[in-house]
Amino acid sequence: MKAILAVAALAAGASAGSIHQRHNHAHAHAKKGYEAEETCGCTTVYSTYFGEPTLVFPPAPPPEPTTVSTTEVVVPTPVPQTCPTTGVYTFTATTITLTDATTVPVPYTTSVPAGTHTLGGVTTVVTTATTVVCPYATVSTSEGVTTSVIESTTYVCPSAGTYTIAPTTTTVTEDTTVTIPIVTSYPAGTYTQPEVVTTIYETSTVVYCPFDIPTPSTSEVVPTTYVAESIPVPEPTYPVETPTYVAEPTTTPAPEPTYPVTTAEPEPSTTSTKTTPKPTNSPGKTPDKGVPGKPWAVTYTPYGTSASGGCKSQSEVNHDIAAIAGAGVTTIRVYSTDCSTLEFVGGAAESHGIKMILGIFVDEPGCNAHNPSVTEQISAIKAWGKWNLVSLITVGNEAVLHGYCTPSELAGLISTTKQQLSYTGPYSTAETVNIWQQEEFSSLICPVVDFVGANAHAFFNTETTADQAGDFVKGQLDIIDNVCSGKEGRIMETGWPSAGQALGQAVPGFSQQASAIKSIVKAVGDKAVIFSLTSDAWKDGNTQCQCEQHWGCASVLGISM
Repeated sequence: MKAILAVAALAAGASAGSIHQRHNHAHAHAKKGYEAEETCGCTTVYSTYFGEPTLVFPPAPPPEPTTVSTTEVVVPTPVPQTCPTTGVYTFTATTITLTDATTVPVPYTTSVPAGTHTLGGVTTVVTTATTVVCPYATVSTSEGVTTSVIESTTYVCPSAGTYTIAPTTTTVTEDTTVTIPIVTSYPAGTYTQPEVVTTIYETSTVVYCPFDIPTPSTSEVVPTTYVAESIPVPEPTYPVETPTYVAEPTTTPAPEPTYPVTTAEPEPSTTSTKTTPKPTNSPGKTPDKGVPGKPWAVTYTPYGTSASGGCKSQSEVNHDIAAIAGAGVTTIRVYSTDCSTLEFVGGAAESHGIKMILGIFVDEPGCNAHNPSVTEQISAIKAWGKWNLVSLITVGNEAVLHGYCTPSELAGLISTTKQQLSYTGPYSTAETVNIWQQEEFSSLICPVVDFVGANAHAFFNTETTADQAGDFVKGQLDIIDNVCSGKEGRIMETGWPSAGQALGQAVPGFSQQASAIKSIVKAVGDKAVIFSLTSDAWKDGNTQCQCEQHWGCASVLGISM
């Protein structure tokens, strides 16, 4: 029986035979605040409303009891269960049968910093002057009771573009977790949440118990969020102000992936003979390359580098991006949309002529667009929509390696993301080379990506010295160039730590880091993303290599921080 858990205290398991295993985003994402209220039930009220809705914050839930209570379920959304203490918990199976197609407002939460934020609403893309009529989710308060409701609105789009209709604007004076409902449709069918048994290692951990989605009898996608239908109309004869919308910011940093070190046999540094051509594998879109003598890109996360972490200010981000551009690096890779990445990093990138590799990070409680974190990221990118700044989009970062996705789930999520975003450039994912070499993975992922994106870290091959790093990464690139017929490979992460414990012949240090990165840039620099811009004291320093806090390489790349 398959169950997906979102347990903040558990690290994802990884293959014991994998060489490339390092940082993991999961722990920081688990702190993002998707601990929904104990009751998931929703009351749907239909009415017609014209004008701006007002966000109402629900009261804080009471302290959790020491025993597990069953959450009342009205629709088959993932059920959050709070485990107040450590120990083994069993959540019984639940079955829901919907006799009719159901559309309901499903609440989700997001953390926002102090300030004014525009959230929620329904986003639609129109190609001409159009009137859209759509339902949207909001909240209503009557006699002290707050209820999620679905209301309808009509909006005239004065020209082609992306519009977010009926959002909610709220102002908060401190970091706040707010609840926003979204319109979600479920077709008729039987939904089952299997029994879940899990061991909890930290107090107040939230476990999400998702429902298995029944296979639809038609091509209908289940469930789905509402997208406004549009009716073309003549250009309006009266002025209509085009609204300005702000993507949803979040505040908790999501660290780069963590790789537990193994002593597995080193991966070959020569071209592999394995290929997995697919009859339906259409030619891919060629992603960008860097300029000669420079890395194609460098990874960037807008998090503070001290032990306390946190999000960087807009001025700090501007300083960093200016320094990257000044060193001649033309592209940065980001992993998610939190810490106002789209607003702060995107704005700075636009000012300094930098392209962005956008990322949609995937972790628990599910490898699909109904994972609240994934929904939030897709919605934020859709609302932002500055495709002229985007070099490519990666969906998932080692999501299969760490057990967050099966290959089929990841393939479905990549396809769903393409359908929901109007971006028409290259898409891929980022996995380690040994994952791409698995026939099940490549046969399912090759048809839905435009290029092969792989993370390849020479430091975790115990037979590779620093000055051989470039040859090793070049060998990995040769392998992935032959995985998906007709589709090029790109190295989405590679680097070398400046401190830590030696792993065989792989020795960390400042001089070793400089030697390794110099050899990588010489061998594959125009097709490689260097990890990472800064070292980060907030990362876990107690791994086997004791190197997780020491991957910053700005000085090696000539970037003055």
